[in-house]
Amino acid sequence: METVKLSDIVMKWFPEMLPFLRENELNSRIVLRDGIGILEADDAMEIIQYSICEHQNHSFLH
Repeated sequence: METVKLSDIVMKWFPEMLPFLRENELNSRIVLRDGIGILEADDAMEIIQYSICEHQNHSFLH
């Protein structure tokens, strides 16, 4: 298992998305069962989308 920031995932696969993500989203900690080395682009996009949704859900709760 490996813990990385969402920004690490974004930088590796989709650096063009950086300007569109908020700092709190980029600083999110993501636990990867098999580590970042084995992560594929499709999986990375799914993680990014899920993280964005989670942050949107939390903003509505406050």
